[in-house]
Amino acid sequence: MESGGARSPGRGRGLVILPTYNEAATLAPIVARLRAAVPEADVLVVDDASPDGTGGVAESLAAGDPRVSVLHRPRKLGLGTAYRTGFRRALAGGYRWAVEMDADGSHLPEQLPGLLAAAERGAGLVIGARWVPGGRIDGWPRYRRAISRAGTAVARLSLRSRLHDLTSGFRVIDRAWIERLDLDGIESEGYGFQVETAWRLECLGCPITEVPITFVERAGGRSKMTFVIIVEALANVLRWGWHLRFAPQRLSAPRGERAAAAQASDSEITP
Repeated sequence: MESGGARSPGRGRGLVILPTYNEAATLAPIVARLRAAVPEADVLVVDDASPDGTGGVAESLAAGDPRVSVLHRPRKLGLGTAYRTGFRRALAGGYRWAVEMDADGSHLPEQLPGLLAAAERGAGLVIGARWVPGGRIDGWPRYRRAISRAGTAVARLSLRSRLHDLTSGFRVIDRAWIERLDLDGIESEGYGFQVETAWRLECLGCPITEVPITFVERAGGRSKMTFVIIVEALANVLRWGWHLRFAPQRLSAPRGERAAAAQASDSEITP
């Protein structure tokens, strides 16, 4: 079920996709900051039946702002499906670009204009990166930094990627490259979705720019990252990497083509 005010066609503007689950305390402030930082963008909240009332908060925001809409899903369906739904909505609405962003305050709305500027310069995918010069993380203990860096290193090595922050969830994607993604073929439902989509776009030859950001640990609530999600992402990355090297024919046909293209990819990847 979707709610929101009447809006003019989205062509020429952007759609910020905010997947939510138990973000009642942070959603309204984040949307307010987003609307101030990028007033020309629309905001789509995709709520997975949050038991804390996030859906009601989103309804109130949509009722008061024609650029905010909310899509209610019947249960917790995962990050990957939320973004795929948002991407399809962006394409159907004629939006020029789509933004992936957390609703818990970890990603600073005030930094989104910098990512959009990189998209305006021709990048098909802009990643708000923590592990590039100028990027940083506030509030993480050393062990979490180590886990994140190790995960990125494993993904880069397995997938032969030149990206520095494959797991970042703060991104801008141009509609032309969303159209080239096989959305139905994306396998990851959890946070591995970020790795998979970045890798797919890299293999397709998408021009990619990594812009340094500050990632802020959420002040309240609980992280959605679980052991099961980590295992899913790691297993997929290792499997794709193995197929890439030893059995490319076992990848789906489109991805097999991308795997071959990756060997000589001339994608523009700039930190």
